[in-house]
Amino acid sequence: MESTDGVINLIHLADTPGTSGHSVSVRVLGRFQPGILTGHDFLDCEIVIVADSVSAAFPVTLLPEDLQDWEDALAALRSRRSAMWLESGRTPSMKFKPDESGGLWVSVYDGSASGVTVTVPLFVLSSAWVDEQRDLLTRVREVYPREVVETSPGAYEWRRDTRS
Repeated sequence: MESTDGVINLIHLADTPGTSGHSVSVRVLGRFQPGILTGHDFLDCEIVIVADSVSAAFPVTLLPEDLQDWEDALAALRSRRSAMWLESGRTPSMKFKPDESGGLWVSVYDGSASGVTVTVPLFVLSSAWVDEQRDLLTRVREVYPREVVETSPGAYEWRRDTRS
């Protein structure tokens, strides 16, 4: 799900069309500090929630390890287990709780800034929703590959292209 303004989704969960209209997305807006070694691989993002009369957006900066953590969360969700993501306290956190009927409850807790919690029920998801989220993660990694390597604590350099 790519937009015309270059924004791509890392997460896009939505009830099927014609149902509640609820959705939760994590939109990647671009690199946090492009061209600067210590911030180049961080991603400037926003968590966007739409549900009935509530619409909210929470800014978030993702680190490369956050993408791995999302992959791990997807593994839990594939097994129909609850998962937490972004639990460091530096950003809003997200909780994903599958229910018995095949739906998913998604909560965003913005403890680091506003203290607000928003919980959105998604009742009618696509049967392949976990695979769809994996595809979005793969796309983000393709568009924003890691280009910086930490050679020792606090020392960074541009990753050399090893392709011939």
